[in-house]
Amino acid sequence: MTDPTAQRLQTDIVISGGGVAGLVAAAAFGSAGFRVLCVDPTPPVTEEGAAGADMRTTAFLHPSRTVLERAGLWARLAPHAAPLQVMRIIDAGGDTPVARLTRDFDAADLSDEPFGWNFPNWLLRREMVARLAELPLVDFRPGVATTGLVTRDSGAEVTLSDGTRITAKLVIGADGRNSFVREAAGIAVKTTRYGQKALVCAVTHDLPHENVSTEVHRSGGPFTLVPLPDRDGVPSSAIVWMERGPEAERLAELPPAEFEAAMTERSTGVLGPLTLVTRRALWPMITQIACRFSAQRVALIAEAAHVIPPIGAQGLNMSLADLRCLLDLAEKDPGHLGEAAMLNTYHRRRWPEVKAREVGIDLLNRASMLEPRPLRDLRAGALGALYALKPVRKTLMKAGLGVR
Repeated sequence: MTDPTAQRLQTDIVISGGGVAGLVAAAAFGSAGFRVLCVDPTPPVTEEGAAGADMRTTAFLHPSRTVLERAGLWARLAPHAAPLQVMRIIDAGGDTPVARLTRDFDAADLSDEPFGWNFPNWLLRREMVARLAELPLVDFRPGVATTGLVTRDSGAEVTLSDGTRITAKLVIGADGRNSFVREAAGIAVKTTRYGQKALVCAVTHDLPHENVSTEVHRSGGPFTLVPLPDRDGVPSSAIVWMERGPEAERLAELPPAEFEAAMTERSTGVLGPLTLVTRRALWPMITQIACRFSAQRVALIAEAAHVIPPIGAQGLNMSLADLRCLLDLAEKDPGHLGEAAMLNTYHRRRWPEVKAREVGIDLLNRASMLEPRPLRDLRAGALGALYALKPVRKTLMKAGLGVR
């Protein structure tokens, strides 16, 4: 039964989800002049050492910077950025875990800018929450969940866990892989499970990373070192170590000294001995795509729409491409915000692009997991052949950045 005392509000946009993508969306639409209410059941953790801090990092590739600038976020984030100038791929699929093939993809081949910039996720949340506090059109409610959604041609009605009822022109589902908004809108998903988990942490090392992001392939999944700013004057990187589930769990429980030895060996020693400086976290690896990215008065972005393994820094950059498309459509015709024509155009522009990238990342991940030695040799040969052709190499780099 409806509570007659419940607060009733009107707004332009409700964003369900206060992860990195949801916070950027709130800042972007609020900066563009739309009234926004953003909710998330879990208040954002904005300190590295706090319980529940997200230990992952995010590499914003070059095209994503324009969205961050439109959201008024780039000036806040830039002082904390670790530039990504070179993407290095090492194949270590021989008899022993040593580099037998190294190939560098250098951003200088495309422009005088780096491929992108890397940031700790907890820091992104800190700066994004601070930005929302500056925006009079944004109402951010951490600790509040979306519990009800009813849509009709004229608009959407959203119910929150604090009893508030809101009418909105558009509801953006940015509430993760188990999205309430997606389910409430009746949108199905297709999920692929790999039996993999990603182990993430931060390390220091003796050798400078020189703004090189290094992906080491052997078996089980890629081992990636992503540049971070120095820690107290010592070079630092983020680790994303993808392995089959039981092995990832074993590694996560190793005593620090044993874990550091295992990391250093798996990295082929490319940056010297690795020293663990944060806690370790595990994330299950799946590929998932919603059958549609829109429904009546609803748009899905980020992991509510698509989930991929963390290869080539594609995940959140695809999410910001969702946001850029949606923002462009809203600003072009604000009088018809959230109407069927706008949302059908959003789905038509984004779904095929995301599907193509999902297929490509799926193939790369399966190749990185290969155990039999002859197949690992084939993988190394394919990498060498593709790299040797400069036009192909540049095309691959542009595709990775989302540049047409």
